Amino acid sequence: MKYRFIFISSVLVFSACGNQEKPTNTEEPKSIVATEESVRELRQSLSEVEKEEQRQLAEELANMTTMTFDKTSHDYGKVPADTDNMTTFRVTNTGKKPLVIEKVSASCGCTTPSKPEKPILPGKSDDITVVFHPKETQLGQQNKTVTVIANTDPKMEVLSISAMVEKKKN
Repeated sequence: MKYRFIFISSVLVFSACGNQEKPTNTEEPKSIVATEESVRELRQSLSEVEKEEQRQLAEELANMTTMTFDKTSHDYGKVPADTDNMTTFRVTNTGKKPLVIEKVSASCGCTTPSKPEKPILPGKSDDITVVFHPKETQLGQQNKTVTVIANTDPKMEVLSISAMVEKKKN
């Protein structure tokens, strides 16, 4: 898309240059004027970029699969501050291509997700582990998210966790 914008902008700039009045003196203007050859080269470059984008999209689509989770949210219930609280989200590859979990990220530094390192084969399952470690400053109801990015459509799935954080007993 941005290449189309650049191409169209270039053509407009070049065509606007051609509509300027001729200088009254005999010096040659020092502006660059688009020749038919340069316009042809620009169009060819744009065409090559579009073909590469289409090839990449086709490759991405060919490797897409589907996934399901045993749950998409987890409530830890009441937990004391400054403790580790762990849960797992079981992910199953329901497609026909290997499932690659590219990235898992948390909405907060108190939440640490870990993803499977190897692709999940069709029909197989693996775990995304999430550790929630609330601080003393996070008392009360806490709601956090874990974003999973994979070779699926849609590319992103959001998991959620919640807990009622209480003051740690001495």
